[in-house]
Amino acid sequence: MTATGKFRKRRALLGALPALWASPWAAARAAASGAGADAGPAPRRARLVLAGPPASVSYPLVHIVQSGALNGVADKVEFIAWSNPDQLRALAMEGQADFIAAPTNVAANLYNRGVPLALLNVSVWGMLWMVSRRPDYRSLADFKGQEIAIPFRADMPDILFSFLAERQGLDPRKDFRLRYTASPMDALQLLVMRQVDHALLAEPAVSMALRKTQSFPVSLVAPQLYRSVGLQDEWGRLLRRDARIPQAGMAAVGAVRLDAGLLANFEAAYAASALWCAANPQACGKMVAARIDMLEAEAVADSLLAVPQHYATAAQARPELEYFFQLLLEREPATLGGKLPGAAFYGGAPAPA
Repeated sequence: MTATGKFRKRRALLGALPALWASPWAAARAAASGAGADAGPAPRRARLVLAGPPASVSYPLVHIVQSGALNGVADKVEFIAWSNPDQLRALAMEGQADFIAAPTNVAANLYNRGVPLALLNVSVWGMLWMVSRRPDYRSLADFKGQEIAIPFRADMPDILFSFLAERQGLDPRKDFRLRYTASPMDALQLLVMRQVDHALLAEPAVSMALRKTQSFPVSLVAPQLYRSVGLQDEWGRLLRRDARIPQAGMAAVGAVRLDAGLLANFEAAYAASALWCAANPQACGKMVAARIDMLEAEAVADSLLAVPQHYATAAQARPELEYFFQLLLEREPATLGGKLPGAAFYGGAPAPA
């Protein structure tokens, strides 16, 4: 099936998402509510700060603020966006945010560096695609000999690309011409300006690229681009695992990670808001674009239809997280802080017995 065909199939299945997700999401909410009940009601706070990047992991945070889902536990709930790793580290290490959306390996790195942090859930299970001018490429092997723009040398996207290429018998340094960029937007710009024909991008940058090249006058400069190979699909095919990678989720930072009642309220609110976003992509797109300037409403909606739909608490996802972390540890130990995180890192409700 082509990438376009897969996209249409996901759109057709959109109405069935609540039923498809009912079991994992309901289990997470029930477990979190139970923990909160045992601990008693959460003490009311003057202010809660939710922070996240301009990516799908943050969409539920915007909805939480807009809908007032946590108004019962705090006088003021606000969302702030972080756009680079330095900002994220400052938010976490200086106690400037209570709940932070982050890549799972970055959360593990901060934990291993002594930041008082617990990962609560994993809500992003694949967001990386090759974007190409070739509609007929079906695997990474098809890109052999081609120049590819990749953001951030030796970071998660680069590590995953190299690992999956090697699983197909390829040498990433010899069989491709890899052009590293300082940011995803730089890679996107190279693609749009036709300086490269292929780039590895994450949602929602993928959807933004596809939208940009369909509009005038960019369409005159950059002919049709295609959503090509998904790295999560290659992960499933090559490793004979589920086609999903535990890439990003929510972490509680500082004293809030010890407040069981507040964590239960937050987990239930985040789960409900994520479901709302998935079921209402256009409305979610407009809401998110109004709060995060660099995102476009249509691209946000497109990205919601493209990404794998799965959710788990960190405790439930621990086996998949540790499999993923072990891969990163073997290739770039610094991405995790040199070791696997301890048991206290994995928060949220446990898997049902």
